[in-house]
This record gives sequence, C-alpha cells and structure tokens, in this order.
Amino acid sequence: MEKLVVLGLGLIGGSLALDLKKRGQFKVFGFDKNPEHIKKSLELGVIDEEISFSEIADADVIIVSVPVNVVGKLVSKVLDIVSATTLVFDVGSVKNEICKEIANHPNRKNFVAAHPLAGTEFSGPEAAILNLFDEKVNIICEADKADWRILDRAISLFKMLNMHIKMMNPVEHDRHIAYVSHLSHVSSFMLGKTVLEIEKNEQAIFDMASTGFASTVRLAKSSANTWTPIFLENKENVIKSLDEYIKNLNEFKELIENNDAEALNESMNSTNYIKSILNGIKESN
Repeated sequence: MEKLVVLGLGLIGGSLALDLKKRGQFKVFGFDKNPEHIKKSLELGVIDEEISFSEIADADVIIVSVPVNVVGKLVSKVLDIVSATTLVFDVGSVKNEICKEIANHPNRKNFVAAHPLAGTEFSGPEAAILNLFDEKVNIICEADKADWRILDRAISLFKMLNMHIKMMNPVEHDRHIAYVSHLSHVSSFMLGKTVLEIEKNEQAIFDMASTGFASTVRLAKSSANTWTPIFLENKENVIKSLDEYIKNLNEFKELIENNDAEALNESMNSTNYIKSILNGIKESN
C-alpha cells in the first residue's frame, strides 16, 4: 500500500484521491488549510486520514492541488523535504510561472508540471467525483526536467486514470489555455453578470432560461476563489484573448446596428467551422 498525499481538497484534488484510491493501491492522506474541507473529505471517504505538512516527507506520491498563485511556493516547500523517489505533481491551469519559480530547485527532478483538462463548475470536497478524468487530456510541461523514473511513474498514474497525455512547452500551454478555457470562463461570468444587471426579475430568468443560456452561463457558477488567481497569473494571455473577443463583439454589434444581414450570416456561417474542429477532437480521442 503506497502513501498518497493530496494537498488541497477541492474538486480536482478530491477527485484524484477518489479515483486513485479506487484504481490503485493507495492509502490517501489529505491536507487543507480549511478544517471544514478536511472534515467533509473524511466524512465522504475522499481521504483516509488527515495529515500535517511535517508528515509528508515519506510519501510515495504528493499531489499539489491549490490555487495557482501559491502552487510554486508550496511545491518548493514540498521539494525541500521529500525523498529522492517521491513523485510530486501539480494540477494548475497556469504553468509558466510555476515552472519558472521552481526551475532552480535542487529537487526539481522530482516534480512533474501537469494540467488535467477536466472539471465541473462545482468546488470543494463535496464536488469530488469518480471517473472525472476518463478520456480527458492531461498536459505535461517541461517533461525533460523530471527524472525519467519520476516521469514514468506520473505517466503510469495518468494512464491508470484513463487520460490522454500531451507534452507542451509551458509558454505555449498558457497561451493556448487562455483561449480555450480562461476566455470561456470570463465570457460566462460576464454573460451572467450582464443578465443579472439588466433583468431584475429573477423569476423571469428562471422561467425563460433555455438550455442554451443554461449551458453558456454554466461556468459562471465556478468558484471565484479559484478563478481570480488564474486570471491574474495568466494576465497577459487573458488580456490578449479579451482584446480579440471584445473586437469581435463590437464588430458583431455593428453588423446588427447596420441591418447587414448578409455579413451577419457570413460571420456566423464561417464560425460554424468550429464544429469540424471539435468533432475531429472527439474522433481522435
């Protein structure tokens, strides 16, 4: 039975704990600054035992699942005390700053910078679910910086979770993820904010919210405590994506103002190409 430690018992950390406990031979220990998260994780069977930070040194695997603005500092503290064979990996959706922060750590070889592209709009240990990572992509950055035995161990765990592995440069990762994930969350948050501001009748929102609105605004239910540091840590890429998005919104608004049906139709028709890309992704997976 191996010792698995999860630092941060939210949706991702909790779901990893549940799945790895089910699929592997692990005893799962949890650490979280929020005592309610510890209590709930024990009640729900997400973890087997609580652990203090001073007791993690002999762990076989340590998962760092905390807000991205503190991942680098926490990983550094973890690397200070782990054994030569301990696998340490994070799950943050911003990678470049984390990789830079621990680049010169003497135990850098023990760390795998990972980003499982999985999640829901819910948060906390109550949101942890089995099979969250099935058929999802897991991006590994700077794989060459990890000891090959540590990397091989990490890949075996991700394959145990039935994930597809992609290798990527952290700078490229942060740029791409700003467009396909971070911008989606901004858009959803601001759509929800706009509707709340212009429609004061909450019953009308409830009665008239179609499946289209519900699916588009779903991400606006995500935790602000999670997403505020993500937006700020990936600030440059998020702002660049927002500039382009705002430009397209303004152009679309002008087409409607000018009653330009032909250009409006063409704009939407050309955007329908996204279906081919997404269908291709599904088929390749």
